[in-house]
Amino acid sequence: MMLRNIHRSAAAAGLALLTPAAAFAQEAAEAAPAVANPGNNAWMMTATILVLLMILPGLALFYGGLTRSKNMLSTMTQVGGAACLAMLIWVMWGYSTAFGPEGNAFFSWGNLFLSQVTTDSTAATFSDEVISEYVFVSFQMTFAAITAALVLGATVERLKFSAAMLFTAIWLTIVYFPIAHMVWAGGGLLFEMGALDFAGGTVVHINAGVSALVLALFLGKRQGYPGEPMPPHSLTLTLVGAGLLWVGWFGFNAGSELEADGTAGLAMINTFVATAAGALAWMLMERFAGHKGSALGFASGVIAGLVAVTPAAGNSGPFGAIVLGIIASVIAYFAVAKLKPKLGYDDALDVFGIHGIAGIVGAIGTGIVYSPTLGGPGDAAEYAMGAQVTTQVIAVVVAIVWAAVGTLIATFATKLVTGLRVTPEIESDGLDIGEHGERAYN
Repeated sequence: MMLRNIHRSAAAAGLALLTPAAAFAQEAAEAAPAVANPGNNAWMMTATILVLLMILPGLALFYGGLTRSKNMLSTMTQVGGAACLAMLIWVMWGYSTAFGPEGNAFFSWGNLFLSQVTTDSTAATFSDEVISEYVFVSFQMTFAAITAALVLGATVERLKFSAAMLFTAIWLTIVYFPIAHMVWAGGGLLFEMGALDFAGGTVVHINAGVSALVLALFLGKRQGYPGEPMPPHSLTLTLVGAGLLWVGWFGFNAGSELEADGTAGLAMINTFVATAAGALAWMLMERFAGHKGSALGFASGVIAGLVAVTPAAGNSGPFGAIVLGIIASVIAYFAVAKLKPKLGYDDALDVFGIHGIAGIVGAIGTGIVYSPTLGGPGDAAEYAMGAQVTTQVIAVVVAIVWAAVGTLIATFATKLVTGLRVTPEIESDGLDIGEHGERAYN
């Protein structure tokens, strides 16, 4: 998913000064202005709404159910608040910073407040088709919104709402927008290197996962962690949220083709099978570890499979997607069940363990499953797996370093202005009452 070109409408008043014959010749010599394909436009509008479904209610319920009941509303409000703020920032300077029209390898500029976007301007797809630029702006806006909300899952139950909002504004500006530009925009560093990221393995998941870990480490552990039991208060709501995330993810992945074509269909079936494989693989790992296959494990595997297939959605055959889903789910299981307890960090809702780890597996694995010999869509005459995997590793490293450093800067700045953590009394009583003056359940 990337922006190749933007076509702007221009007045043709100059033709009125020409003779009819000259005007006809002038018109014939010039290419007809690009017109958005109504079918593709309709699909992309639908895909955009599907990604919104992922955030509200999907992610809000998924995250909210995993917290203790006293923090349910706080968690959902942070998800919603961060998403809303991201949408406003996106139309003010985010779209300009990510997609230009002017720019260098790291960020772009020249379209603040959507000053160059009109109802007639269009965004190119991956063929000769175009879609409405407003639709493209909206689609990309939902990606920024959900990525900002994902980060906050690591710091629920202890992060101030005001800190969450300020951090989101700074983080989007110095972390998300530049990485989106580098990966998806023509002229971007990783785009020009040929890194494959169909729908956001680096831009969304590695970015969010690494940023979440850095923010959680800086913020510190929750009171009583890990000695005090902190089970999810409603796995029912978490499973509802997971289901909504899976449904919405079809807009995320299939929509990233920007057209309703065969590649979108490939992304669609890959989103089915990789997710199914990830869900069952996580439950099998629980059984192999001597536990019962759990509903939480099912939900975790669903997300791991979805994350892993995101960069590969249109860059893999279905069986490559299945393998990616399985491998990512297994590795993420170990990260959550073994690595986190051993290292002792408090990533409350396993944003790094699932999004970060499965995102890394998916991003690097995309360079393998892209191979035509493994059923991928790569060019058999030109594809070199070793070179592509190397490019994928470089993209992963760049995303990790940029996200980590940028998150540290955003965190320091936020702490200076608002502070980060609620008081011990508010944390004990719950952020629902302490931060918002209400309870999820009465």
